Amino acid sequence: SESRAEPLILGLGGDGVGAESGRAGYPPSQQPSTQAAGCEKVEMAEQEPTAEQLAVIAAENLEDESTVTYKAPAQKTLQEIEELDKDDESLRKYKELLLGNRSKVLDPNVPNVQVVRLTLVCAAAPHPLVLDLTGDLSNFKKNPFVLKEGVEYRIKISFKVNKEIVSGLKYVQASTRKGIRIDKTQYMVGSYGPRDTEYEYLTPQEEAPKGMIARGNYHIESTFTDDDNHVHLYWEWQLNITKNWKE
Repeated sequence: SESRAEPLILGLGGDGVGAESGRAGYPPSQQPSTQAAGCEKVEMAEQEPTAEQLAVIAAENLEDESTVTYKAPAQKTLQEIEELDKDDESLRKYKELLLGNRSKVLDPNVPNVQVVRLTLVCAAAPHPLVLDLTGDLSNFKKNPFVLKEGVEYRIKISFKVNKEIVSGLKYVQASTRKGIRIDKTQYMVGSYGPRDTEYEYLTPQEEAPKGMIARGNYHIESTFTDDDNHVHLYWEWQLNITKNWKE
């Protein structure tokens, strides 16, 4: 399986337990250029990147990929953990602090892991950029996020763990443009125990790519999975890198 800690071309980074991150953007050879006309610089007419240009970008990103190695600890249920050293009162209180009070009865139909929302945290954005992942996921393919080129932003994923400890949570996303896979990134989110409130996984700050070749629409496939390769949620969405926010 292919995995790496370097963010995809859109600059979607990673952080948290076991996460790694890297740079983002297009190779210098693919950046827009200007040509001289007397003493003035004339901007080139904006064009869609060709299949050959996208293939070069994808190949260079593939060369930069590194494998994330992670060995999961042996899995134990909460009941097994609670039974360990149950006569030690201080340890019992410590485990209750970590794992919460489990007296609440949960709906058996509620999944152990619920991915609630994805947010692009960008101070420069004119309005919140939020994907509600509890509703109809098919709408995301018709309504793309608009992100201005060159802005700084972070990605935040909000999720809940309801019943048992889950180990080795991973966020995986693949980016394609014009049918060509530009990049695939895997981020180690970590291991979490159940609690009533949401967890948040926040990436480090990244800069959106910029330039004529970078601008355009990207199709992104996102997967929230774990060490057991259990897919907790899969969704597709669109990201449009533009010259201005209003485009």
